[in-house]
Amino acid sequence: MPVPIGRENMSSQLSETQSMARIYIKPTDRVFVLTGAGMSAESGIPTFRDTNGLWRNYRVEEVASPDAWQRGPQLVWDFYSMRRTVAATAQPNPGHRALAALERTLGSRLFLCTQNVDNLHEQAGSRPLHMHGELFKSRCERCRVPFEDTNIYHEIPLCTCGGKIRPHICWFGETPFGMDRVLRTLEVCTVFIAIGTSGMVEPAASFGKSSGSGPRNESASKRRNWPLRLAIVSWPRSSSALRLR
Repeated sequence: MPVPIGRENMSSQLSETQSMARIYIKPTDRVFVLTGAGMSAESGIPTFRDTNGLWRNYRVEEVASPDAWQRGPQLVWDFYSMRRTVAATAQPNPGHRALAALERTLGSRLFLCTQNVDNLHEQAGSRPLHMHGELFKSRCERCRVPFEDTNIYHEIPLCTCGGKIRPHICWFGETPFGMDRVLRTLEVCTVFIAIGTSGMVEPAASFGKSSGSGPRNESASKRRNWPLRLAIVSWPRSSSALRLR
């Protein structure tokens, strides 16, 4: 199955057809797809790097970190309540739907990992791993059990145990979710596709280098010769550049 992929840094002079590349997914391939903020941007969800990372003159790191939560939890909830309001009206774009179609075709041979915290992949029919958490979930900072939550908070919500309820988000300085599963899947993938990601945030920025190293229980020579193909869909053209034929 050929999946046309838009090449990075293509001249704006090139037509859409010229700026397409195709990667053929074979019956034996295992595909790892990483999506970033550019994927959601085409659905109207702003990327904060695109606006110099500022919100109310705060850097995103100042409202999305454990230190920010300790200093001013209400400010943090103001930020995430705003994000919930924006994301609540967003709809999946053709890129989300194309990935969902590919997932239906490949089944367990496709692993979708997203840096995005919105639920647009789910709306399109995909089942992603949210390495940076989920916007429409919260958890008690004591109990730590996430739960579905679409509320907009104008004051700090409290759990029945008395602990403060925080967004179920991986903040700067915290360990992303599901990393053991992500790294195991990266090792055995034969196709790695990155869509709409800046490549600036670790550990996701290193996924391309980590992919296709082969299972750890294989011999060194077999791991060195593990087949791997890489493809990048440039932000902000993710939905128009990803098409299945």
